[in-house]
Amino acid sequence: MNERGRRLLPPMGALTCFEAAARLGSFSRAGDEVGLTQSAVSRQILLLEDWLQTPLFDRLGRRVRLNADGRAYADQVGPALHRIRRATAKAIERRPENELNIATLASFGMRWLAPRLPRFTERYPEYTVNFAARTSVFEFADEPFDAAIHFGWPDWPGAGHDLLFQEQAFPVASPRLIAERGVTTPADLARLPLLFQESRRAAWAEWFDQAGVSMTGAPGGATYDHFLMLAQAAVAGAGVALIPSFLIEPELASGALVRPFDISVSSERAYYLVHPSDRTVSPALSAFRSWIVEEATA
Repeated sequence: MNERGRRLLPPMGALTCFEAAARLGSFSRAGDEVGLTQSAVSRQILLLEDWLQTPLFDRLGRRVRLNADGRAYADQVGPALHRIRRATAKAIERRPENELNIATLASFGMRWLAPRLPRFTERYPEYTVNFAARTSVFEFADEPFDAAIHFGWPDWPGAGHDLLFQEQAFPVASPRLIAERGVTTPADLARLPLLFQESRRAAWAEWFDQAGVSMTGAPGGATYDHFLMLAQAAVAGAGVALIPSFLIEPELASGALVRPFDISVSSERAYYLVHPSDRTVSPALSAFRSWIVEEATA
């Protein structure tokens, strides 16, 4: 590293004190977090300000407040230090090479992935797969995951995408509700309470359009975060739910839910296995990728 490169790397102790003080809004609280006295934190931040040749805090008597330069610097330094901590933790962990950590959507993991996983274990007994539920996109650099299940478009930043399948969703309801309300045509469903999944608010309008039913105004009804909650509400007779077929196979098989019509609606979005594109693919991940794509194709 040349002299200019060294000049652009302030002392780590000063950066740590600054990040804590910026986040907590107090030198005293920052000292409690990093294990220093308030005066020691103050000296470290003065050292950093001298290094940068600019003040980062406004001193208001015994109070301190980030100024504009301090806020801009904290917005960049905070995430960088978080990544350093994560990278250090991962290096210390030294996770076995035969172990995989996969983030999955909860409903997908419970209803599609878990029942098929014994086939992976049978084929690759040397590998261990750990699963954790995640519902939103994250930075792989900040999380201990080797790959994740993603629903949507192939747009996960910095990741490769293996296409699994698209959804085919159709209405389901308890057989008692269908019988009591005399449902015989698709238009009859518009008279029933419609149950929604939070991220698929437009799905019912798409289904009625596919069925050739004109809706007068936006349909209303209860909304649920997860498909499994939606399915249980439908089983209890709370209304009609529009659910992807692979998520309700047990309820259909048992008769707890019935499918009143064969009309399905397809989503242009799809399920993907995503993995960081800047990492070397391990043998364990390579095996899991091949297996899950094969399962999805089958």
